[in-house]
Amino acid sequence: MEQYLGLINSKPSRVRRIVLKQNGIKSRYYALDKNRKITHSNAELAFLSIKRLFPDEKIPDDIDVLACATGNPDQLLPSHASMVHGLMKNRPMELYSTSGVCLTCLQALKVAYMSVLSGISSKAICSSSELASPTLLSKNYEEEYEHCTQVGTDPYMAFEKDFLRFMLSDGASAVLLSDRKSETGISFKIEWIEMTSYAHELPTCMFMGAELREDGELKSWKEFESQELVNRSVLTVKQDIRLLKPNIIRYWVDHLQYCMEKYDLNPADVNYVIPHVSSMFFYGKLAEEIETRNIDLGTNKWFTNLTEIGNIASASIFAALDDLNNSGRLKANDKILLLVPENGRFSYGTVLLTVQ
Repeated sequence: MEQYLGLINSKPSRVRRIVLKQNGIKSRYYALDKNRKITHSNAELAFLSIKRLFPDEKIPDDIDVLACATGNPDQLLPSHASMVHGLMKNRPMELYSTSGVCLTCLQALKVAYMSVLSGISSKAICSSSELASPTLLSKNYEEEYEHCTQVGTDPYMAFEKDFLRFMLSDGASAVLLSDRKSETGISFKIEWIEMTSYAHELPTCMFMGAELREDGELKSWKEFESQELVNRSVLTVKQDIRLLKPNIIRYWVDHLQYCMEKYDLNPADVNYVIPHVSSMFFYGKLAEEIETRNIDLGTNKWFTNLTEIGNIASASIFAALDDLNNSGRLKANDKILLLVPENGRFSYGTVLLTVQ
């Protein structure tokens, strides 16, 4: 991995082995070459996955809505959806860009779903894509490492920044929504999409382009001097793992229970569960909490491809659904739960699908 991401201060990471052991990821993908040059932009990754929705990779002219999700757009302005649409070059359409972390995929899916469900549009595309690797390159950390050494402080990147370098992957996935099911192959009927934010109760946990202030709020990159942005690695992704561990699973299962009660869902009727987890460590913790609360959604129903493709954040859940679809296991009327957490400031989403 460090052949692609580089060595910080010419030394192997002290936390890499520990992180890889905990997350259980065996392989992953980067849109980088070994010279650390970007091979595909985020918009290009999204565009390539959208093309593969169609057998001949030709995007038809009857798409009404494009909703794009990402936590790593190529630029602040214009919107990520505008850049993806620019690559499609097929027809005018309505655009939506959702921003955040992992849950952006379900935010984009719900926009597309509601547009079709309302009858305003007949076909929509939901795209999710991530290009995290360029932000994880060693060059983005070396100035801070050197600065900390010079002023006699111990670099804290091993816990707040460096460990994330071995968690994230690049990739894209896309979903075609229509007011009628496919004439060839399997379709998935969306029964409902539910999302909950707990930001009113919990502080920020994962962030980029900011630093945590002592009062728990964020100091924006706009408040830093230009050299501080480099010295403090402000534009790298960070996560407060001390806040993550006691909260991420508990609130996730709170949200799941809320959904099951709201929609009167009997867990025994669910055939498959696809949980988006950042690592296999949390896979086990989620299973333990669900069992503790006597919810009949044991891991015998679960499906994940995390260890094979890595954690691609917002693009993970649809990539996993695609692999489950291609496994040959699914049959008509199977029920599938998609579970997506977001630890930016603790938001969660759940989707119920029926195989048709």
